Amino acid sequence: MTVSTTLRPARQTVDDLFRVKDKAELIGGRIIIQMPTGYLPSAVAGEIFVSLRAYAKASGRGVALGDGIGYVIGELASGRESFSPDVSYFAGPLPANPMRFINGAPTLAVEVRSETDYGPRAELELAAERADYFLAGTSVVWDVDPQKQAVLVYRASAPTTPTTYLRTDMADAEPGVPGWKMPVNEIFPK
Repeated sequence: MTVSTTLRPARQTVDDLFRVKDKAELIGGRIIIQMPTGYLPSAVAGEIFVSLRAYAKASGRGVALGDGIGYVIGELASGRESFSPDVSYFAGPLPANPMRFINGAPTLAVEVRSETDYGPRAELELAAERADYFLAGTSVVWDVDPQKQAVLVYRASAPTTPTTYLRTDMADAEPGVPGWKMPVNEIFPK
């Protein structure tokens, strides 16, 4: 009699994620490596980070964080256990060990679209990620589109209905980042 067994890889954990040298997220017990971005998405994220950091310093509230930060959350129905947004703002308690990930969801998550973030499949994946952010407790998610030079702002109060800001507008992140606004024309290179 032959018994066939299929070996499944061991479920990966947050401790495994912490040892990964690349940007990654933990979803469904698997570490998902995220590909690096090109010049434009990186430049756009940098502009947003600089503005958020100035706000955090001036207001004395929260912290602005750039690409690569890890947020650990309780496992969601989707299997997600972490986020690593392109830019974020966090108004909660920082970790006791500042070398570790932040426990909890970002207050504001900024996702800047890369070349591969367009098309029907990408739209579904972005919508699922936004839904996870809101389930985890994020107040506001920015979907920044460098090709259209637009910022779509989703709020927990209306998670599927964005407010769209174009080059001539001032984008905000209310209620997550009270009083902070950024001119959209400063986000995108001229």
